[in-house]
Amino acid sequence: MRQDILPSGYEWFLHSIKMQVQQVQLQALVAVNKELLFLYWHIGKAMLERQREQGWGAKVIDHLSEDLHHAFPQMKGFFPRNLKYMRAFAEAYPDEQFVQAALAQITWYHHIALLEKVKDEKERLWSIQKTVEHGWSRNVLVHQISTVLYQRQGKAITNFQATLPALQSGSRA
Repeated sequence: MRQDILPSGYEWFLHSIKMQVQQVQLQALVAVNKELLFLYWHIGKAMLERQREQGWGAKVIDHLSEDLHHAFPQMKGFFPRNLKYMRAFAEAYPDEQFVQAALAQITWYHHIALLEKVKDEKERLWSIQKTVEHGWSRNVLVHQISTVLYQRQGKAITNFQATLPALQSGSRA
């Protein structure tokens, strides 16, 4: 149809449908991300339990990777390295409820970056919170980690104590 013969209100109608489609697409992505993270956590937890109880070693992870690739050839997440990340993920976050609620808000690739680069639990949790709060991409998160944002927070040099009365400057004079 030509633009000049479209009925009144068509543009608004089209815009509203586009917005609905985009909203549903985003909801679907969030749901898939949450389920994948939870699956990865369960796989990691199961591997940890078997390692502790039965002494499973690295060779079992390699064999598990091959078997999962054969069973699910369309999935790319079952390489030995990723299975080791799943194990580290479950070890770093043992609380199942926490995994479902807080951790599912960011992607697996964000979690991998955090597991690789941040050993301190408080710093990891702070980084997760800030990633969600500010919508950081994985690259921005890595940059914030490499520039030690966590350690720098609240340490900016100010002249508040010299220019504001004690009650307003934050000093305890």
